[in-house]
Amino acid sequence: MTDLFAPLQSLKQGDWFKLICGASFQHLPAVRSLTLAYTLAGADCIDVAADPAVIAAAQAGLLVAKSLATDAQKRGFSYKGNSPFLMVSLNDGEDPHFRKAEFNPTECPTDCTRPCEQICPAQAIVFNNVKENFSGVISEKCYGCGRCIPVCPYSIIDTSSYMSTPQAIAPLVMSTGVDAVEIHTKVGRLTEFEQLWQAISPWADQLKLLAISCPDGEGMIDYLRAVYDLIAPLKSALIWQTDGRPMSGDIGDGTTIAAVKLGQKVLAAKLPGYVQLAGGTNSYTVAKLKAMGMLKEAEGQGAGGRGEEFFPLLPAPCSPSISGVAYGSYARVLLSPILEQLENKEVSNTNVQANLRLEENDVLLWQAVKLAHSLVSQIKSQQEH
Repeated sequence: MTDLFAPLQSLKQGDWFKLICGASFQHLPAVRSLTLAYTLAGADCIDVAADPAVIAAAQAGLLVAKSLATDAQKRGFSYKGNSPFLMVSLNDGEDPHFRKAEFNPTECPTDCTRPCEQICPAQAIVFNNVKENFSGVISEKCYGCGRCIPVCPYSIIDTSSYMSTPQAIAPLVMSTGVDAVEIHTKVGRLTEFEQLWQAISPWADQLKLLAISCPDGEGMIDYLRAVYDLIAPLKSALIWQTDGRPMSGDIGDGTTIAAVKLGQKVLAAKLPGYVQLAGGTNSYTVAKLKAMGMLKEAEGQGAGGRGEEFFPLLPAPCSPSISGVAYGSYARVLLSPILEQLENKEVSNTNVQANLRLEENDVLLWQAVKLAHSLVSQIKSQQEH
């Protein structure tokens, strides 16, 4: 039971860490490696695209992490084999998290400096790729940040958005055994939200956690209250994810300010459930939260940690402080040099091409875990004594 509910204990303590692989990020080797590294570093939740292949890749990473628990402890990491929650992201309408960039590379002038390739944080835009003899957007790597669009000198980059079809996606995803679901919504989409929720609700009792992600907007708090009225009562824990400045954490320290401000707004509303930041979060976020007194201070840990006390049937009560932080683009970019080295090794060694996995390169594995831990430990240190 301890293993099962350890992530919920992190929410209660206020040191919850979530890795966002990306709602439209479908590069399976990267999803597997990110899941493995951040799990060993102590993450509480891994959020992935609602795609059975992506879910399977993350589950494979979780399984490998469990087998490496003893090794991780010997190396000074606190991971004890507890599995983080596996979460999938769904949307009730058009959303920047659920889109891909696209363009026709034959329309690019030969003298273009290709700023799109340089600015892409996912290395999803390539020209004359040697490995695959390809130019354009590598769809499975693109997670829809949109930074390539304004920098294109010829305005030929567009995006294609996609929506979940509730009746189709819900049975497909929920049958994979995921622990949690996150619904991306916006003010004014209550009818669409209700349709998606009705499709998910037959599986709601098996969920350990439900997250609602919503950007700021006029009437946001009233909208979230209406959403709560639709989903209550819940048997699972509930998170309100404040999506401050989506997919921007790797741009600079200042991007976290929007997430913190939105967190303040939702906390002040005293909605039932936990409040967790996202959108622009990075290495500056925890320091900002500490400076503003928005993190829960460490408390003495009693002998509890089991049963009903360990698994509070939230929503209720309202969270008085930020319960956790989710990291997306910043967390992925932090490990991208390691994952790039791994990919290059696949190319250079034809005997293991496309088969080299992070755990098969001991040096790169523990470098990745150390980097991941440098981020995870920022919020986890709140409870360490």
